[in-house]
Amino acid sequence: MRRRLLLGAFGLLIVGLGTFHLVAQDPQTQSTDPVAKPKKPADAEQPPPEKAPIPSEFKKPKDAAAAASGDVPTYRTNATTVSVDVSVIDDHNNFIPKIPQSYFRVTEDGVPQQISQFGLGEAPITICMLIEFSGRFQAYWSSGWRETLMASYGFLETLKPDDNVAIVTYDLRTTILSDFSPDKRQAEEAMSRLRIPGFSESNVFDALTDMADRMSGIEGRKAILIATGLDTFSKLTFDKARKQLQEAGVPIYTVSILQIARIGLESRGGMGAQMMNMDFLQADNEMKTFSKETGGLSFFPRFTGEYPGVFRQIQQTMREQYSLTYHPTNIAKDGKFRRIKVEVVNPATNEPYRMLDAKGKPIKYQVIAKAGYKAPREVD
Repeated sequence: MRRRLLLGAFGLLIVGLGTFHLVAQDPQTQSTDPVAKPKKPADAEQPPPEKAPIPSEFKKPKDAAAAASGDVPTYRTNATTVSVDVSVIDDHNNFIPKIPQSYFRVTEDGVPQQISQFGLGEAPITICMLIEFSGRFQAYWSSGWRETLMASYGFLETLKPDDNVAIVTYDLRTTILSDFSPDKRQAEEAMSRLRIPGFSESNVFDALTDMADRMSGIEGRKAILIATGLDTFSKLTFDKARKQLQEAGVPIYTVSILQIARIGLESRGGMGAQMMNMDFLQADNEMKTFSKETGGLSFFPRFTGEYPGVFRQIQQTMREQYSLTYHPTNIAKDGKFRRIKVEVVNPATNEPYRMLDAKGKPIKYQVIAKAGYKAPREVD
């Protein structure tokens, strides 16, 4: 059964690990649910009856003539504010601080924009951990099952007391195990129910877009995806999922798994191994695209010992960001997608800024920001 998620304010984390089965299994006959569900107490209290709505003293006019006559005040605004979280990191994924506002250039569809607000700070984060948990790669007590839980618990331990986290898994369908809460024990209890997967499918496109849509109205939200990235039976295609994720604007950080198993697969050779390897390479490219266009990062650790370092980099990137706000010059409310580009430039020459380290050597860096946003539509 699918439950609604009351989403708080931060990100999506998808966790997908598992045993390396090359052939999809049939759905488990023991259960049709992907997780073990806690028993409901016999003496569960019934919810109190709804109270009558508070009467309003403001009565709407019975016909449109009253509004047209001016008896009812109306308000309209054309102001639109766009906020962009920006990370500037070096080639080791380390955050570069102390960049002045004047060094940032923001363009929307190629048109320069005036930055109205600028800030840098560390604040509590809201994260949705989206975890792949299917019978294809996470069979009970398999190496993939253990790796999935190790990565999930490992990232959870890096969160601070004020951070809010939700736990969501997916196979053929998406299952919300725990809603956003700063209580880490609630998240741990949710993950302890990951036992026997219900289905062998892994519909990552459907799961990502579903959670991004739920979180689109929450400021400061972020998503962590821990998964193989393979999609088997989603209703949405890659292009449609990509478009919806761009419009939702939820930063997605992807952590790919099964890298060791893939290395072993490459060494076997054969047509079947080559085809499976091509599927994984395609999944890697799709995860890179999702993270890049939403303002996140993608990681592909080859060994389990690399996970702590990956999680530290994710934490640093999510917490330490520049916050840019501007009022777009294009005020048309046409519902179209507006492409954003953020650059670090030399304000004197308007050319890309050349950063140097303490020894005077050039620093290779990249600017991470969302690809754009969907303009609002005119409301009659």
